[in-house]
Amino acid sequence: MNIEQARFNMVEQQIRTWEVLDRNVLDLLLAARREAYVPMAYRGLAFADTEIPIGHGAAMLSPKIEARALLALQVKKHEKVLEIGTGSGWMAALLAAHCGHVWSMEIEPALAEAARIRLRREGVMNVNVETGNGLGGLPVQAPFDAIMVSGGVSAVPQALLDQIKVGGRIFAFVGEAPVMEARLITRVDTTTFRARNVFETVVPALRGAVPASRFIF
Repeated sequence: MNIEQARFNMVEQQIRTWEVLDRNVLDLLLAARREAYVPMAYRGLAFADTEIPIGHGAAMLSPKIEARALLALQVKKHEKVLEIGTGSGWMAALLAAHCGHVWSMEIEPALAEAARIRLRREGVMNVNVETGNGLGGLPVQAPFDAIMVSGGVSAVPQALLDQIKVGGRIFAFVGEAPVMEARLITRVDTTTFRARNVFETVVPALRGAVPASRFIF
């Protein structure tokens, strides 16, 4: 496989055609080594328009979903970001390229350790991978400028809403199959939040996700 050609094709044929035209996002995806975060058995699918299994019931999302999530969250160089669901470490690496520091929470210890190894190997030094159920947030590091929920939830937990700064954003995949909403929630003030549905999709649910009976946003 010609990796650079495959990477270029991914950006031009999948990501641009899904209304991702932001130069910063496109340049990052052309430069970052997605293949380095894909398990060896699936390396040939590194740039395919599909989810990629990474073990323990988890998966990397398709490239166009990742790109739209980055576009929606719009992290900035000075910002502190929390990611829920480290998975392979790829989204943490993408966020880290555009922000000050990322804390990424992974419930499965084996995935957390594998992600740490990949991030170190790729020279990504501004990410801390923490093991635990990230749906409770990370109070010791809060508040955050932005939170990325990298898997499906029936609801955005109150704990995450409480840990976002005024003016901060939460991106989450909310709902249940067959239809979920990719949603951007902005904290307007100490008590007010504004939610906007960005696009419809279906992604794997996070382990330990909040039940629908506690639906907030």
